[in-house]
Amino acid sequence: MLMTENKIILIVRRTRLDDLIARFNTLAQAQFYVEHLGADFSDYQKEHKNYQKAVTTVETQLRQLGRVQVLERDFLPNFIFAKQDTVVVLGQDGLVANTLKYLNGQIVIGVNPDPQRWEGILLPFQVEDLSKIIPDVFAQRCLIKEVSMAKATLNNGQTLYGVNDLFIGPKSHTSALYQIKIGKRQEQQASSGIIVSTGLGSTGWFKSLVTGATCITQALIKENKLVAVDSKTGRMTQQHDSRFPWDANYLQFTVREPFPSTTSSATLVFGKITPKTPMFMVSKMAGNGVIFSDGIENDFLEFNSGTQATIGLAEKRGYLVS
Repeated sequence: MLMTENKIILIVRRTRLDDLIARFNTLAQAQFYVEHLGADFSDYQKEHKNYQKAVTTVETQLRQLGRVQVLERDFLPNFIFAKQDTVVVLGQDGLVANTLKYLNGQIVIGVNPDPQRWEGILLPFQVEDLSKIIPDVFAQRCLIKEVSMAKATLNNGQTLYGVNDLFIGPKSHTSALYQIKIGKRQEQQASSGIIVSTGLGSTGWFKSLVTGATCITQALIKENKLVAVDSKTGRMTQQHDSRFPWDANYLQFTVREPFPSTTSSATLVFGKITPKTPMFMVSKMAGNGVIFSDGIENDFLEFNSGTQATIGLAEKRGYLVS
């Protein structure tokens, strides 16, 4: 007897081996390609076998608890989730993040299919945990973590959500030209793009950028080429901690490689975006300007000359079982 009439949506993805076979048509050709490059093809096979075993086991468990629909990652953008659907994601952190931005209040359970291979802050559960976790979710006995999201809205009505971060800049290794405004401050900038991070994403790409900038600053201080003093303590500043809460009511941004010149400035390069002070941007790029989220470059909005973007907190949040 089913415990619920609500659906359980199981989100799965293709393995590296699946992608290779799709690219080279046969397993043998995929193997030849990998081994020709000197890589270990058996590792691809082992990963594939472990993942498929996890999918089968999870699906079997879930069918004992409710109605199940298996959904490939590629179909997420066009799938319509019911309000009461429970979503189980079997994959890495990136698959959980990618799933969250297409939901609207549904609860997500992140499951690690191969703990020996992957770690993940969004994968608190293993395959064998599901038989206990799902009933707890249905009975509302589980702890839920809220996750703030970022949202980009263009003046043509297009929108894009980001669970970890948004990137605004050039598609390739060229300069981004744009006008940026936050609150009463605005300026023309040339850079390699802007990263807008959520709390969840603050330990990822955003952290890397902040760490790099901090290390450069510390090196310059050590060489007596730069002095940095905390205005409150009067002491030399220490390394900046880029982390902030997953459910924070603000975003943080940093500008990558800002270039000051006679036509561009570099003073508005780091800070917060709040509900009262969103970020406004106007593109000055003739072409190749994009906005994408969570590192997925093939799912982007064009951000070319005249396009206006408003970057702020999303009106919706993600909900993760913890």
